Amino acid sequence: MENMFRLMGSDDFSDRRRCIWVNGPVIIGAGPSGLATAACLREEGVPFVVLERAECIASLWQKRTYDRLKLHLPKKVCQLPKMPFPEDYPEYPTKRQFIDYLESYANRFEISPQFNECVQSARYDETSGLWRLKTTPSNSSAVVGSEMEYICRWLVVATGENAERVVPDIDGLTTEFDGEVIHSCEYKSGEKYRGKSVLVVGCGNSGMEVSLDLANHNANPSMVVRSSVHVLPREILGKSSFEISMMLMKWLPLWLVDKILLILAWLILGNLTKYGLKRPKMGPMELKVVTGKTPVLDIGAMEKIKSGEVEIVPGIKRFSRSHVELIDGQRLNLDAVVLATGYRSNVPSWLQENDLFSKNGFPKSPFPNAWKGKSGLYAAGFTRKGLAGASADAVNIAQDIGNVWREETKRQKMRTRVGHRRCISVA
Repeated sequence: MENMFRLMGSDDFSDRRRCIWVNGPVIIGAGPSGLATAACLREEGVPFVVLERAECIASLWQKRTYDRLKLHLPKKVCQLPKMPFPEDYPEYPTKRQFIDYLESYANRFEISPQFNECVQSARYDETSGLWRLKTTPSNSSAVVGSEMEYICRWLVVATGENAERVVPDIDGLTTEFDGEVIHSCEYKSGEKYRGKSVLVVGCGNSGMEVSLDLANHNANPSMVVRSSVHVLPREILGKSSFEISMMLMKWLPLWLVDKILLILAWLILGNLTKYGLKRPKMGPMELKVVTGKTPVLDIGAMEKIKSGEVEIVPGIKRFSRSHVELIDGQRLNLDAVVLATGYRSNVPSWLQENDLFSKNGFPKSPFPNAWKGKSGLYAAGFTRKGLAGASADAVNIAQDIGNVWREETKRQKMRTRVGHRRCISVA
């Protein structure tokens, strides 16, 4: 503790930024992973602070998703710890319903994030045995010089797998093409593209659903498919494909589960190769386990592809003023481009640590051992297993910190307190 007080009183803290001692962990990110961790800590009786760079919880869902979005998996595997979805919610809740659920969740567990706090750096101070986080205001209206420094013993990274958009460098896209170019996080509805030719770059779940939405609004979408992709029906005989695969994996080897899923997919969707969709050599569940790549769950896009309302095209060679040239020599007239090219973790840009996280912003250890690092560092929501994985991380993290917290609280009650902390303390 003596080292901590010396750290707090140093000139580095007194001149330029306000110092805050957090009596408990700091959670970075107020998305589902951060909220789940906070709720579990609340149940463990551990105080915490949540830092969020946006002005709301679940900013990815509130600010960067299209209007028609629904959960792709059944609600019972997407609910966060300690609180199920309302019974009257459908099997696949809408975007608005999920946001309402998260807001109710935050209210129930009294989670009040510090909004507009953008973490610039976080590093472990070996001398004091504490984490030091430097933050700046995210909003442009903030007072100049209002930087903050948070000091804590435990740090929970919950910024997620989708913190930053991925924008590919395609020849001519930004320098020559005159049409509109947006990332799928900016796409809301196909209404504004009615009657227009739109190229969707990417064939994952977002690319498929954006293409479907464009077709439903009478646009003329083409979807770029450069590599192989697994497409599965969302439901098989009224049962979620995800639930079927999880059930089978309890009793059968992975390769056999994949065989069964692919046979069922062929019976329901047919042979997709003739439409330009080639399957990977590795099965859908094995691919998910090995690479984290999720199979596409079809919710109607395949029908549009088969009818020709969505055209499948190969890779892009370059863009010109109003055209795109494809690698097979085709030239398409275009009005707009939607980049459904995914997201990435931003952890390496601010976390000064190389033990738990790798250079790609994901934990080095695979699930289920990716949630805990050294020196009080934790990761929530980086399992590539969706909301269920994030919930599992949250429970593990809260129990781990809670065990230490209760033991030290007992010891503290047995000895007389000496002195007072010299900095602001928040719970």
